[in-house]
Formats: sequence, structure tokens, C-alpha cells
Amino acid sequence: MIDIKMNHIYHGDCIEILKSFPSKSVDLIFADPPYNMQLKKELYRPNNTKVDGVNDDWDKFSSFQEYDNFCIAWLKECKRILKDTGTIWVIGSYHNIYRVGAILLDLGFWILNDVTWHKSNPMPNFLGTRFTNATETLLWCSKGENFKKYTFNHKLMKQYNGGKQMTSVWNIGLCIGNERIKGEDGKKAHSTQKPQELLKRVILSTTNPNDIVLDPFFGTGTTGAAAKMLGRNFVGIEREKKYISIAEKRIENIKTVFPESAWLETIKEEKPKVAFVKLLEKNIISAGELLYTRKRYSKKAKILADGNLNYENNIGSIHRIGALIQQTPSCNGWKFWYIFKNNKLFLLDDLRGEYLKLGL
Repeated sequence: MIDIKMNHIYHGDCIEILKSFPSKSVDLIFADPPYNMQLKKELYRPNNTKVDGVNDDWDKFSSFQEYDNFCIAWLKECKRILKDTGTIWVIGSYHNIYRVGAILLDLGFWILNDVTWHKSNPMPNFLGTRFTNATETLLWCSKGENFKKYTFNHKLMKQYNGGKQMTSVWNIGLCIGNERIKGEDGKKAHSTQKPQELLKRVILSTTNPNDIVLDPFFGTGTTGAAAKMLGRNFVGIEREKKYISIAEKRIENIKTVFPESAWLETIKEEKPKVAFVKLLEKNIISAGELLYTRKRYSKKAKILADGNLNYENNIGSIHRIGALIQQTPSCNGWKFWYIFKNNKLFLLDDLRGEYLKLGL
């Protein structure tokens, strides 16, 4: 095992390099693996110009089984080196994403979301034999069903989305124009370069400043560029030297950061636990008083001397009786019940606040 070098691109086979990394060492993995597109022949537009598609050697596999074995190998290593609090994103098209999704589940990953990248400017279906393919899918996964303490910046992304909760459909255009990296011959340097906005959302939503973001298929460095501009560390793996050279130069030339790099998810401070009976002991409430549901007098329960409630001869805590009324598995009684005092209806949680202010 080797210590991972931050903000560095490793050259070589991703599986072998991943094997050399220590376990539980990265916070986020973004993987844009070969799609195994199985292209059989060249594609031409109606005007007989050739479509510059994906015909690279790195996207060619002899069979589905060979592709599956490849994915199993690199995903196993990714799971090993991912922190228990970390998550992985894998992007793909209809060619491969269903196979990759099944492998992820077989390896014990837990799918949190399938995010649809809707391309606002997709390449047309020139032959007119199918619908225009305008989407790709990103699978966002934790290490397993019981790994629940992963990073998700819900409030931050809501702010990024203009105050509205962000959905799992992302409308982002293809990487074109000045954003598209081209070689000296004027042609695109990489056949599947992803738009920076896509990586910006991935990293902003599921990491914190200074976290480590790993991309085992680094290409021309979009993941590293977005990570740098958001104040995160990156680690890249790439087998093609020509891509590494482009990526290093691209990232080195970044002199600005995204304004969102300073944004932090606001963590709500939980109130200390208070036993309901404590309010009785301090005379904030009294046995025999009534608690009401949201609509005054809609449902009511009597406070008993031991801190339980009596609702239609059902005896239980503020939480249990609240759940019984709602027919739900659980209930936060502090935010469910109201009490009538001084001709006003108060949420029970307000009385808990009053108790806490007393420093009792």
C-alpha cells in the first residue's frame, strides 16, 4: 500500500493502481468508465460527413462477460478504498448502466439516487431509426444499506437551485464551444469529455471542503478542475499519457474558484433530550391538563401524573400516542401536541424550550 498523493494524476491501469491505495482513504469517487458502446461501423450524417463518435480502443471489449469482469474488479477496489461516510457516482448510457447497476448491487453498494442527465443539445439520430438519445444516468451509491452517515448537502444544493429542492433530473448541455478541449489538429481531445457543470453538482452536493475526490477514469481532468475550483482535493488515474498531459496543463492554469467553494451546509443543532415528565416536575405543565392536535380540539389527550398521556383509554408517551393517532410507525410528540395556556395555543416544543432556558 502507498499513501495517496493529493492533487496528482497516476498513470497506469486503474485496477492495479486502486489496489495500491489504502482502505477507507477517499471521501468521494466519481467514475466515468468505458461505456462498451459496441460500435460496429462508422456513422455518417445525411450530408455524408463522418460522425466523430466513440471508437477508442479503451472502449472496446470482446464480450459482455469481459466488460462485467472489468467492472467488478475496479468497483471492488473502489468500495474498499471508500470511507464509510463516502459515496460513489458512476455515470453511463443505456449501453452499460444497467449492467453496472446490477454489479453495484451485487457488490453490496446501496443506490441512493439515479440522476438523469438530460442533454439540452443532444446529437440527433441521423438515420432516423430511433428516438434521439438525450440522456445519461448517474448512479449515486453509499457503501451499503447500513452506511447512513454519508455527506449530502441538501440545503446547500437548494440554495444553488434558487431556493427550490433540486430534483434528480439535471438539464445540462453537452460539452461544446470554448469548454471543449481540442488538440493541435483542432479536433476534440477526448471523445466523452463531460461538462464542468455536471461535475460541479456532483462534488458540491456530496463533499465538504478539503475532502478527497477520486476519479479512476480521469480523462482530460474535468473532475480535477471542478474539485480545485470548489476547494476539494482530487486524485486521478488515467492510462493514456496524452490525456494526462492535457489534464495537468488544464488544472495548472486554473486561477479562480467557484463562489460556491465557500458555501457550507448548515447543520441543524439538535435540542438536548428532555423527558416530558420533567415539565411536570418543574410545574411548567400540570397533571390533568389537556394536549391538543394541530386543529384545536380536533383530538385531545389528558396529561397523567407519571408523564404519560391518556387518549381514549390508550396510555402512552407523547410520541406513542401521537403515532397512534396518525397511524404512523413513529411521531415526534414535541412537534405534534399543543397546549392551551393564557388563552393561547402553544406547541409543546416551545415549552421544552422554556425548560431548557431555565438551565435545569
